[in-house]
Amino acid sequence: MQEMHKVASSTRDATQSAKYIEQVSILSAMELCWNLCEILFIEGATAGSLLVLLLDWIRLHSSDIDNIAEEVLKSESPLKHDKFWDLITGYVLQARMDEARQLLAKEAAVSPSNRSMCRVLDDLLKKMPRFNSQTLTEFELKWQHWREECERHLQCETFSSSPHMQTICKVLLGAEDTLLEKKELMGTWYHFLVSQLLFTHPTVTLAEIHSYAQSSLDVFYAGDSSSEPLDNVLLAAFELDIHQVIKEFSIVTNNWWFVAHLTDLLDHCQLFQSHNLYFGTNMREHLLLEYASGLFSHHSLWQLGVDYLDYCPELGRVYLELHMERISLSTERKALKALRICEQRQMTEQVRSICKTMAMQAMSNRRLGSALSWSIRAKDAAFATLISDRFLKDYCERGRFSDLDLIDNLGPAMLLSDRLTFLGKYQEFHRMYNDQQFEDAACLLLSLMTARIAPCSFWLTLLLDALPLLEQQQVIFSAEQTYQLMSCLEDRTAAKCEPIQSEENRRSQDSSIENTKIEMLRLALSRNLARAIVKEGTAQT
Repeated sequence: MQEMHKVASSTRDATQSAKYIEQVSILSAMELCWNLCEILFIEGATAGSLLVLLLDWIRLHSSDIDNIAEEVLKSESPLKHDKFWDLITGYVLQARMDEARQLLAKEAAVSPSNRSMCRVLDDLLKKMPRFNSQTLTEFELKWQHWREECERHLQCETFSSSPHMQTICKVLLGAEDTLLEKKELMGTWYHFLVSQLLFTHPTVTLAEIHSYAQSSLDVFYAGDSSSEPLDNVLLAAFELDIHQVIKEFSIVTNNWWFVAHLTDLLDHCQLFQSHNLYFGTNMREHLLLEYASGLFSHHSLWQLGVDYLDYCPELGRVYLELHMERISLSTERKALKALRICEQRQMTEQVRSICKTMAMQAMSNRRLGSALSWSIRAKDAAFATLISDRFLKDYCERGRFSDLDLIDNLGPAMLLSDRLTFLGKYQEFHRMYNDQQFEDAACLLLSLMTARIAPCSFWLTLLLDALPLLEQQQVIFSAEQTYQLMSCLEDRTAAKCEPIQSEENRRSQDSSIENTKIEMLRLALSRNLARAIVKEGTAQT
């Protein structure tokens, strides 16, 4: 609030300044009502102590007197300032008697003619009873004696030569007309209420105060219908009607923060009698749900909404699931935060939904590695298969894999789908070949072809990968393995699969190229078969 005050006073933009002032006003109203509800509903104030708490409340939320004090005391001649006596009266109205006496002492020091009256008034202010540890009967007896002394001085016209001191004496007696004359020093009807009770009924109880509140409001506005919505909130609080407080404050502001937190506080204190609403929850949870839902609409505060929903035992989980499904995953960082929230709460469906959404976004941006990572995290076998096919298509077009690190480190995740298993094993074959582990690479390649987990359109690519191994100086494939490769080639030829290539390349492709590749394979297989038979026959002899 202090920062907003500074910004409002320093900005040159009138619109922005008005906006900040409005926000400060709303925050001030929240704090004012919150403190009053603490006093009336939580403190358990008794007769005597109630007014002490209300005076602290007034001092906390009324800065007019302090502003006057700053203006008077900073002037060249404070005692001659137009508002000098207003300041003393204001201190008295807030029961700040020590500060009022200090100013009276200064007046007595410079004004011999008023010195005796200042001493009498100082004595009255000093003797005013204050409720502390004494019994209620003792306090009322002292207060009655003090009040009679004030009346005696007024009747004897002790302050007749000083209208200011005579006015202060009338204030000490709680004269309504005099208090209304000074209502600009109080500014609000609830300040008027507390000041009047201070000098007329200091032992007021919680059960009595609501009638005084309504009367003070009517008298302060003198029948004028200029009361504000905040007045209705405060009246409801003085009537100890917390449901009405919540209802009225919901009208004052469009933010659920105050009513949600106040209801939660009172509920924890077991002072709020929550009634079940027609959809199965209580008032506390309903308000927390509404506030949390509002947080989810904010780009950076949505995570706080999660914490609030965690404390709603009836419908919090349901609301959280719905909000997490609708949250905008604008960045991967936000998606990871949402994912962590869902994983911590075992929200399996929402985890899968977030991962699939991010996988689709990555795939549309041609980030296949990220798409595959998200699909694995979602444990979505069908989508992992689709992305694996895109990897294979990309390999056919570019002659190499992108995101090799991801494919090399699939680990147990490759078992999610047959196609993903094939992708991981196929990359393992290339790694073996590059490391010149030709025999192991040959066995793995043959197992990939015979297992039939590769798409039909990729068979020819697998067979062509066998060509360098068939042309090695040493025999890699045995006769039996060569027969198996021949069988795979014939199956490929009979299946007439469409190759994985782009539409444009497929149109421009010469059909003789594939036939040439097949003939090369057949020739290489025949030569390898002959070499393998000779080698195996020689070994047997």
